[in-house]
Amino acid sequence: MKILGIESSCDETAAAVVCDGRKVLSNEISTQIPIHTLYGGVVPEIASRKHVERITQVVDLALRKADVSQKEIDAVAVTYGPGLVGPLLVGVSFAKAFAYANGKPLIGINHISGHISANYIASPELKPPFLCLVVSGGHTHLARVKDYGVYEVLGRTVDDAAGEAFDKVARAIGLGYPGGPKIEKAAREGDKDAIDFPQAKVADHPYDFSFSGLKSAVLNYLNHQKMSGEGISRNDVAASFQKAVVEALTGHVSMALEEFGEKKFALAGGVASNGALREAVRKACEEHGVSFYCPDPILCTDNGAMIAAAGYHEYLKGTRSGLDLNAIPSLSL
Repeated sequence: MKILGIESSCDETAAAVVCDGRKVLSNEISTQIPIHTLYGGVVPEIASRKHVERITQVVDLALRKADVSQKEIDAVAVTYGPGLVGPLLVGVSFAKAFAYANGKPLIGINHISGHISANYIASPELKPPFLCLVVSGGHTHLARVKDYGVYEVLGRTVDDAAGEAFDKVARAIGLGYPGGPKIEKAAREGDKDAIDFPQAKVADHPYDFSFSGLKSAVLNYLNHQKMSGEGISRNDVAASFQKAVVEALTGHVSMALEEFGEKKFALAGGVASNGALREAVRKACEEHGVSFYCPDPILCTDNGAMIAAAGYHEYLKGTRSGLDLNAIPSLSL
C-alpha cells in the first residue's frame, strides 16, 4: 500500500511516498532555512508564500522518484496540526485537491504523531507499546504509545519547547538561526560545567517540562556579565545551556522508565538530532535495560515520510477525513 505524505506545518515543504508504513520510496524536503535565517527565525507569512511556490514541485518530485503515478497512490496523508496556520493551510488545501481529483482517501495526521511514527521507518521491527520523547522546535512531549496512533501524554512543556529555547539562546549569544545545530556545534568547544544553569520542575506535574526559566537564566547571566564588564565565552554558555536541557529531558525519561516498566523507548522530533541528547537517553535506556530507538537526523526533521507512515496505520484503522478538513494550529496529541 502506497501512501503519499504531505508536511507543511512550519518551514519545510515536504512530500514522500511510503509503502506499507515502513519502506520509503521517496522523501523530498524543500527547506526555507536560508530565507528565515535573515530574520532570526520563521516568519509565518513568508513561510506560507514559499510553501505555495514549492508544494506542487515537491509532490511531483516525490512521485517521480518513487516511480508511481497519482493513480497508483492508495491514500493521501497530510499534517493538519499543530503548527503555523498559514503553512498548514497550504498543505491541507493541496492534499484535499489531490485526493478529490484522483478519487483517493484523505487522512489528516497530527504532526506530533508523525514524529513518533518516524521510528517505524527507522526501525521496522518496532511495534507499540513503548515510551516516546518528542522534542522539537514547537513541541516537547513525553508519551506512552499504547498502539498505533493511540497515545497517553504523560507530560508536555508548560511554556517554551526545548527547541524554541535553543533558538532563543542561540540568538542571544549571537549564533543566529537555526539554534539547535549551532548550539550543539559551539558546545563541543565549551565547558559544560562552566556555568550552573537551573532546571525547572513543575509542581504537582512531575512529567511536565519548563524551559522558559532556563532561557531567562541564560539572558540574566549574559546581562550580568555585560554590566560587570566581564567577558563571555559563547562556547561555555552553549555547552552549559545544552547540559541543562539534556539533563532535564533525561531526568524525566529515567523517571518514566522506572515507573512504567516499558522495555522500549523512542526519541523523536528535530531536537532528537542533537548528539548529546541522543547519547544521554541511550545511556539512560541502557541503565534500565530498555531497548533504545531513534530515527536518523533526516527523519527527525519535519518530513513527509513520517506523515505517510502515520497515515498508513490510520488508514488500516479506517480513519478518513472529509473535504472539510481544516488546519488546527493548536491541535493536541
